[in-house]
Amino acid sequence: MATEDELFASVDALLKEEPQLPPPAERARLREAAGITQARLATALKTTTQSVKNWENGRSEPKSPRLDAYQRLLNGWAAKYPAPGPALAVTSAAAASSEPEASEVETPNAPQALTVPETRPARPATRPAAASRRPAAKKAAQPIADPRFPHGPLAVLDGDGSAYGVDGIVLNCPATTVPGLVEWTLRESGLGAPKLNRYGKDSDPLIVLTASAAVRLGLPERLEGHEQRRSLRLPEDHPVVKQVAKAKWQLTQRGFGPWARIYRKAQGRDRQCVQMAILSWDALDERSWPGVSEMEPAGIARVLGVYAQRVITPRGSTAVSGLELMTALRPPTRPERDEETGNWFSGYNPGSLGTEPMDPAPPEATPEHPVVVNSGWRGGFLNEEAYQWVRSVDSLSDEECMLPFAVGLDLNTAFLAAAARLVVGLSAPDHFHNVKFNPKIPGSWLVDLSHVELDPRLPSPFTPDGSRPTGPAWYQTHTVAYAQELGHDIQPIEAYLRRETGAYLDPWHDRLKNAYVDTLADMGITKDLDDRQFLAAMAQHKQVDPALAAVLSAIKATVKGGVGKLRERPQGRHYQEGERWPALERPTWRPDIRAAVISKARVNMHRKLNNMAKMTGLYPLAVLSDCVVYPSPSASPLDFLPYAASGKPQPGGFRLGPTPGLAKLEGVQPMLWAVELMEKGLNPARHIKGGDAVLDEGE
Repeated sequence: MATEDELFASVDALLKEEPQLPPPAERARLREAAGITQARLATALKTTTQSVKNWENGRSEPKSPRLDAYQRLLNGWAAKYPAPGPALAVTSAAAASSEPEASEVETPNAPQALTVPETRPARPATRPAAASRRPAAKKAAQPIADPRFPHGPLAVLDGDGSAYGVDGIVLNCPATTVPGLVEWTLRESGLGAPKLNRYGKDSDPLIVLTASAAVRLGLPERLEGHEQRRSLRLPEDHPVVKQVAKAKWQLTQRGFGPWARIYRKAQGRDRQCVQMAILSWDALDERSWPGVSEMEPAGIARVLGVYAQRVITPRGSTAVSGLELMTALRPPTRPERDEETGNWFSGYNPGSLGTEPMDPAPPEATPEHPVVVNSGWRGGFLNEEAYQWVRSVDSLSDEECMLPFAVGLDLNTAFLAAAARLVVGLSAPDHFHNVKFNPKIPGSWLVDLSHVELDPRLPSPFTPDGSRPTGPAWYQTHTVAYAQELGHDIQPIEAYLRRETGAYLDPWHDRLKNAYVDTLADMGITKDLDDRQFLAAMAQHKQVDPALAAVLSAIKATVKGGVGKLRERPQGRHYQEGERWPALERPTWRPDIRAAVISKARVNMHRKLNNMAKMTGLYPLAVLSDCVVYPSPSASPLDFLPYAASGKPQPGGFRLGPTPGLAKLEGVQPMLWAVELMEKGLNPARHIKGGDAVLDEGE
């Protein structure tokens, strides 16, 4: 039987033990029930907001004296706000309907993960509605989570080991080396994204490193010493590169640069690959991702996460991602079974570009391409580029010059609109002479369009600079078809045509269109707005949500960059004409498809210009790619766009709206400003946003 001294000694030992806090989830519940933010609690306890987050998800525990103060506070809250029982749960059902249930938001099978309350509500209905900083997302907008990737496609790692994911998730990453980070990403993080096509491959997880995270992993904060930013990479003798090799990991030919891919050869179906992006090495181009590099890690994760969920997990620049999206949606192979042996093998996936690179026809290539250099081709090239046209000042009428304003209209993602239902060639080109023109066959045609008479107040639809053709030249099918549409006789001299065709870009168009429209809708710009409401909403949409504005910018850059990558030119000062360059080894090096997109976009633009002249008598001052400038009686396009008596926009001309191919206001300047630029040979469409500063620069 225990003596009194033994009992007192045991009690004293218990008193000396550190206070036992309630479970992490209960700590968060009590704080939220009291209506106290994590930041305010951190101030009271003389600590950081991140420390409070760590305590509330179980990643760390406070130490004395904060431990005693924290327990005292929690005990006081527990007395005021007891855990809800069954009766309270029933009475709060109405409140619960306004926020997602915890089971809908919390990540399964991931004790190290939490949902940051400031970003997304994740608690039961006892949390006061006023404590939520953002409205709960609609359930319909939430993608179905893949159980293999419970934490989403990517994470942004900071110098403290916190990895910020989508929907406010924060993971604890203990890795202090690049090989350790790769192992953690593949084994523990739960990051990745499912394939976009049944025959495709899952997206590799992306880890974005802040400057402090890069330093923690032994990487330099900045990379210097190269003339071209795209060629930046660590030298092969750098300790981190050696660590990667020693751990039996490999780098792609790009090496360890702003976008580094670290992988091991696949074992069966299991891919072992991690994509890394280093922010301080300019991984996110400011032109495509405005302001994103300067955001906090959680904000960066939100922007990249929305892009990854709606477009694709970034694998490089937006141009690279645009090209990767084409392949992800149209994989080159699919599994097929040999009827004789019963064995499975990789067969061609119909509608795709296949696995082997394909040489273009000589007129579709670039002057330095081996097809051109080795054959001695001198027959000219396709010149299917976007408009860069300025109207002659001499053609301006007195009435036009007296109008007070020049108004710029910009077509939403004009190249994307041109990609819709665009039939392109899938096979190698065949050469034909004296062939009859067929507008349904994609290819390149040698045609003389110099006889086509058009109004000099409009650009020619056949040349990028809008000048009239002077003789036979090579054109893509859509350009020749438009000449036929205008009523002119077409007699091709020569042609390179493709027998196998398909709408290769259709899924690419559909996914990017949905991403563009959905992102605008999240910013309050929807199809049901009338034209005045649309103009007002577009005037302030970048200020409403800068993060979504950055996503929108990246989507637009993905379209243009992806189309441009179809004809990537050689890079590096040591390149010699006639040599093959790396891009030529891709099945997606297809200058003919690029030409088809741009030709159709330019034809679409001219068709609208022509219809506008017929409906309104107005002629443009200048065109630059997808932007057109008109003289206007007011600062609003509503005063010169064609509308029916009912108030509805007339079909065929420019129409305002949020979908690809429709227009938005690009900028407004005085008419005198535009005329002065035109007299200097400058393009008002290029500078319509810039104001007088641009004019000074031109002087």
